Amino acid sequence: MTNSSLILSVTDLYGGYVPGVDILQGVTIGVQESELVTIIGANGAGKSTLARAVFGLVGISRGTIEFNGKPIGGLAPEKLVGLGMGYVPQVANVFPSLTVNENLEMGAFVCKNIKERKQEIYAIFPALARRHQQKAGTLSGGERQMLAMGRALMVSPKLLILDEPSAALSPILVKEVFNLIKEINRQGTAILLVEQNARQALAIADRGYVMDSGKVAYSDTGAALLNDRKVEELYLGFRTS
Repeated sequence: MTNSSLILSVTDLYGGYVPGVDILQGVTIGVQESELVTIIGANGAGKSTLARAVFGLVGISRGTIEFNGKPIGGLAPEKLVGLGMGYVPQVANVFPSLTVNENLEMGAFVCKNIKERKQEIYAIFPALARRHQQKAGTLSGGERQMLAMGRALMVSPKLLILDEPSAALSPILVKEVFNLIKEINRQGTAILLVEQNARQALAIADRGYVMDSGKVAYSDTGAALLNDRKVEELYLGFRTS
């Protein structure tokens, strides 16, 4: 991994929700252009806190965050969207009283060709196209997750941050969502995927980081981490077959 190819660089990052109480304890990660990188770890390891810190939602006490080679630490989320970063939170990620169509338009405030971009999003998510006039609050959990991703993609981000996209979904929907994440990445969008579903996340990732107590405990290719016996024992649980 070379610095010239990094779209996101996080170096020695400390931060948290309360001033003086750092959940992140010196985290260093990177995402290359068009790469799919996953962050895994136990509950409370700091995975989601890291995603929120990158997107300007959590305070930073030390360290640096660079996007496309420029420092972005402390910038507001709307500024980051304008620079080419998208973020999909785990919960409260759609406007339930608005239609699918209206939700997508809400994500298009820096999009010049809204109608054309919506058609591109509907091509990625055909289920949304079939429900374009349906209220988001009436969608299934999987459809809401697709809509949240689709809205973030309306501005054609260079980097998409996904926070636990498989949370509370059935195994069938989890598989569908992961296939969609792979397709979004295949089309050229770099992805930082925070996931509790560690095995499936590592299976589709180019690289992965394992977080523990606010620090990076392991980092390697997705395949290498998936087959590392120590990582399996500590963070994945032994296979049953």
